[in-house]
Amino acid sequence: MKLGLYMATQWRQGADLGPELKNLIEQVRTAKASGLASLMVGQHFVSSPLQMFQAMPLLARLASEAEGMRLGPGLLLLPLLNPVVVAEETATLDWLTGGNAIIGLGLGYRQEEFDSIGIPFKERVPRFIEGVEVIRKLWRDEVVEHRGRFHTLSKVQASVRPQQPGGPPIWMAGDIEAAVKRAARLADAWMPSPMVTEENVGRLGALFRETRTAAGLTPATEFPIIRECHVGSMEEVREPLGFKYEAYAAWSGESGFVPKDGIRADFDKFAQNRFIIGSESQVVDQIGRYGERTGTDHILLRVQWPGLDQKTAVRTLERLGRVVEKLC
Repeated sequence: MKLGLYMATQWRQGADLGPELKNLIEQVRTAKASGLASLMVGQHFVSSPLQMFQAMPLLARLASEAEGMRLGPGLLLLPLLNPVVVAEETATLDWLTGGNAIIGLGLGYRQEEFDSIGIPFKERVPRFIEGVEVIRKLWRDEVVEHRGRFHTLSKVQASVRPQQPGGPPIWMAGDIEAAVKRAARLADAWMPSPMVTEENVGRLGALFRETRTAAGLTPATEFPIIRECHVGSMEEVREPLGFKYEAYAAWSGESGFVPKDGIRADFDKFAQNRFIIGSESQVVDQIGRYGERTGTDHILLRVQWPGLDQKTAVRTLERLGRVVEKLC
């Protein structure tokens, strides 16, 4: 079982971002010293009521601190982005990390993001599918020819191709069956969000594997998932975690990611089989259970949420070092 850091890059409105880059650097150094194998950060735009750093420039800054760790965005909202830019920025990141880059991709689900960037929400699936095709061509082909619905490339060459032959692994998000099947056909791995229960991680993971087999594709070599994690008591993190998921509830609209009426009324029920929280021995047991029941072999752990102090987040990362030792 590999453990990674899914870094929190969101802060409440009005929070001073001045010291936060230093805090993130300290977290990366602690995660590396604790034996965590990977580092990923998310992406959103116009993210009120949260402030948020953008993924790719932040990762470029953190790459030297994370030397030896696998590194990437988890995930980029591909329909909102130009795939040529995504392909070349990710290829650059792959060289900065010595061939250790990963790229996570997702559809996006917030109408505000699509409206603000000027992309019709109804086009997100075809834009996503074509974008993945363009990225893979730019990573793979000496000369790229592509004539699609949204993008045209006429006998061009990428400015830079990745260090990894064929490009970094593409991990694809999506918490419903249609998205999982799409990931099985287009991606190297499926990466469920923390909103998916343990039971559904196992069920949808089986669907991912079945779909690949039916399509004649080779089995995926990794099964990464994202979980919220705190090595300590729920009471220490209840308020910032609740704030985070209330923001998700406000964002989610019809997506169903979080109940529309929020989660504060029954937070413990919502957290059950979604979050990894407890003493060191309890966290070891929960991680082992996830591996046995879902088949995951790579859990990215988010240890901080808007309003949680740096000291508490770093303490969890230090304790995760002992968790890694026990798992080994």
